[in-house]
Amino acid sequence: QVQLVESGGGLVQPGGSLSLSCTASGLTFSVYAMSWYRQAPGKERELVATITSRYGSTTYADSVKGRFTISRDNAKNTVYLQMDSLKREDTAVYYCRAQRGPAGYWGQGTQVTVSS
Repeated sequence: QVQLVESGGGLVQPGGSLSLSCTASGLTFSVYAMSWYRQAPGKERELVATITSRYGSTTYADSVKGRFTISRDNAKNTVYLQMDSLKREDTAVYYCRAQRGPAGYWGQGTQVTVSS
């Protein structure tokens, strides 16, 4: 079955950096668009960044533009989210998502806490 396994979450100080990874199995990774979402307590899940399957084009939410970088390594079936200049407002559970047409899959989520 399809599995998306995330890692790299944790506690970091404001202004610090953190790198998240999501490794997929059970699907043809290279044909899926990959995204990172996040959800803070009491708030709806929001799209953070997306990278397409064909050309690797990237898009970002305005709130993270210039601070976060999404990338993928198809040989490793892995998508990454490099987070720099972290703010307290970035605190959330971060989720990996694979999407191809009507087929979509979620990772289990990993907690990112930005606090001094």
